[in-house]
Amino acid sequence: QVQLVESGGGLVQSGRSLRLSCVVSGSIFPLYAMAWYRQAPGNQREWVAEITSGGSTEYVDSVKGRFTISRDNAKNTVYLQMNSLKPEDTAVYFCKTRQGGMDFWGKGTLVTVSS
Repeated sequence: QVQLVESGGGLVQSGRSLRLSCVVSGSIFPLYAMAWYRQAPGNQREWVAEITSGGSTEYVDSVKGRFTISRDNAKNTVYLQMNSLKPEDTAVYFCKTRQGGMDFWGKGTLVTVSS
């Protein structure tokens, strides 16, 4: 059973930074792409960033230049470094992997950015 556990969320002031982590178990982690999504109150879940098994990355336009996704295959962990945070980044952040045709999600970690 693939399990994902996010951590690192919290309350920060606008302009500050946070680093989110997502630890994956029950999976051959290095083989699969990983993604971060977020869901703000009243909004649909939104794709934020992805990193492939080879380390290639993509980002939604709203976070380009501010967020960095990375992975540590030795630790089965994917990270999201978030700099220059804005109030509109406030959301629950989820990590996701797709394996065997199925999507696996963590339960999320809340990021709140105050102005």
